[in-house]
Amino acid sequence: MTQRKGEKPTISIQEHMAIDVCPGPIQPIKQISDYFPRYPRGLPPAAPHQVGHAGPLSPALSATSATTSATASATAAVESDRPNEDKPERACAGASAPLQATKRDEEPDVEGYDSDDSTTLGTLEFSLQYDQENNALHCTINKAKLPVPRYKKGLKPMDHNGLSDPYVKLHLLPGASKANKLRTKTLHNTLNPVWSETLTYYGITDEDMVRKTLRISVCDEDKFRHNEFIGETRIPLKKLKPNQIKNFNNCLEKQLPVNKTEDKSLEERGRIMISLKYNTQKSCLVVGIIRCAHLAAMDANGFSDPYVKTYLKPDENKKSKHKTAVKKKTLNPEFNEEFCYDIKYADLTKKTLEVTVWDYDIGKSNDFIGGVSLGINANGERLKHWFDCLKNKDKKIERWHTLTNELPGSLND
Repeated sequence: MTQRKGEKPTISIQEHMAIDVCPGPIQPIKQISDYFPRYPRGLPPAAPHQVGHAGPLSPALSATSATTSATASATAAVESDRPNEDKPERACAGASAPLQATKRDEEPDVEGYDSDDSTTLGTLEFSLQYDQENNALHCTINKAKLPVPRYKKGLKPMDHNGLSDPYVKLHLLPGASKANKLRTKTLHNTLNPVWSETLTYYGITDEDMVRKTLRISVCDEDKFRHNEFIGETRIPLKKLKPNQIKNFNNCLEKQLPVNKTEDKSLEERGRIMISLKYNTQKSCLVVGIIRCAHLAAMDANGFSDPYVKTYLKPDENKKSKHKTAVKKKTLNPEFNEEFCYDIKYADLTKKTLEVTVWDYDIGKSNDFIGGVSLGINANGERLKHWFDCLKNKDKKIERWHTLTNELPGSLND
């Protein structure tokens, strides 16, 4: 390519980058981390190795080297009279040399010095106990800790004043909903909250202890905006032993995604305690509606006005419907009512007991809260409860059952 007189030579961007960024030959890169070294706190980075020429020197180069060595020795002798504090880097050069060699031989455990979100969101102290006899899970929320110094785990400030208004909420997974949410009180303007508060889930069965996970979330309450998430931890309930208290001091983590493949039609709406007894003298099935716990709130005031209906299906004459009294403004009603179904013992294997919970409303249709079916076609705890009733005549068998938003038998109120 010819260049006219007075015209500036043009350089392509590739040539420009090669000139500015790659002034010499490109060396192979062993690891990208060589360009971004990480060192444990308190230790200075090691100086790189000095690469020298290991081959024999020519006579001319030997003479030049000797002259240079003599000059360097004279300079070192002159400077040795100066105090070391004037040249601190020279004073510690001799001591750092073996230290650098040791550091090259033994790689530090840099993973111990990570400082990601999981170490800055905070830690939470709590304890869990499964009361097998009473089917209750006791969750005692103790306290959270402030990070002092910076790299210790502690609670993350959320407000502009550098503090938080933290509270703790609990969910049972899968099937998380407002019905099974429990929460502590809110503590204001603190990074060292101490709750010492016990929250209890009632109606927890052995089946729940195998398949359920407790999610514990710490949030910051905000009166003018949405409450902010700080961190969470999850405990599989199968880690707990019956009737034993287990203490935890867990690091809070980022919010984990909820499994969206979970069947939303089986969203939990609360728990119900039902008793079954077959009376051989009267040849009837006695169904007891004892209580409900953690019902879903259906009214604007955050409560419900629940009542329970029972059916023994199939019901050709439609005379098997029974209904409890309405309990006003509560999510944990106690009914303690019993209903009798005249039926032969041999026919129980062909029947299904359907139990539904409703929210009573004046002037409009009642809201369905949740339901459960017991019988030969059920499974899990519901099937086991039905079989226990058949095996143990004249004995009252009480069990907790989970209410779901699936309407049994497509019943209408």
